[in-house]
Amino acid sequence: MRFSSLVAAAMLVAVPVAVQAAEVTPLVTADWLKANAADENVKIIDIRDEIEGTDLGELPYIANAVVAPYASAGWRTEVDGVPGQIPPEAEIAELIGNLGIDGDDHVVIVPWGTDSSEFGGATRVYWTFKYLGYNDVSILDGGWRQYDAQGGERVAEAAKPVPVEFPYEIQPQLRATTPDVQAALEKGTKLIDGRPTEQFVGQSKSPVVRVTGTIPGAVNIPHSTLYSGEYASFAQPETIATLAQGVGLAEGEENIVFCNTGHWASIAWFALSEVAGNKNTAMYDGSMAEWAADPARPIQ
Repeated sequence: MRFSSLVAAAMLVAVPVAVQAAEVTPLVTADWLKANAADENVKIIDIRDEIEGTDLGELPYIANAVVAPYASAGWRTEVDGVPGQIPPEAEIAELIGNLGIDGDDHVVIVPWGTDSSEFGGATRVYWTFKYLGYNDVSILDGGWRQYDAQGGERVAEAAKPVPVEFPYEIQPQLRATTPDVQAALEKGTKLIDGRPTEQFVGQSKSPVVRVTGTIPGAVNIPHSTLYSGEYASFAQPETIATLAQGVGLAEGEENIVFCNTGHWASIAWFALSEVAGNKNTAMYDGSMAEWAADPARPIQ
């Protein structure tokens, strides 16, 4: 990992503006987190998988953070044979409440930050909070990589949360269903495939998807174009706007993003909706795993 290159990359990748603790932006910097981590209303969720067994020694955790690994804590589940779905509302709300998060907290999500796919764990958890109607949520840009590179405090044990009741109010406009996608096909709503180009064009596929191909008429913004694994930073709004224009998506135009299971799609959703500000963006979390399961649905 090229930590020495992080500063040099400032002109190429996103640099979130440092903000006061009371403000909430989609991305916060490692310096912001270092300055605000001890605030009682800042709750840090460490979603890194497989922390144990790494070379981090005796201090593998972020100070004041609670741990809820993306792959094992229960952020996603299988529903009606479709993997990667958001759990039932009460179940996911209980998970979050058990992390000690209530309606007064500014939540900061921390992934490893190794590459775009891994960073997608953070964007998917962020989308979950937004879908539940919780707006005071951010992602640490660059994740653990930036935090550690900037000298963030490390501790031996994660924080022990006190369970509380997590308030929520579902925002259905953020989640597209299969009928929504079928309606989008009929009305010409833009469909954006966030998978790698090879899967978009049908040269390969995920094991959870029945056949190769994509939804007819979809355009492709590969998730890897939205996060720099080399410099550990998310794309600038200007870069996202250029990518959107490149696939014919106008500013503020209604669109639905998808991938295989709603993981990579969350990266595109976060980029378009949160960083670039297109609030007419929804995510199809069933994605190709659900769409292609029925042979009657069209595949391009």
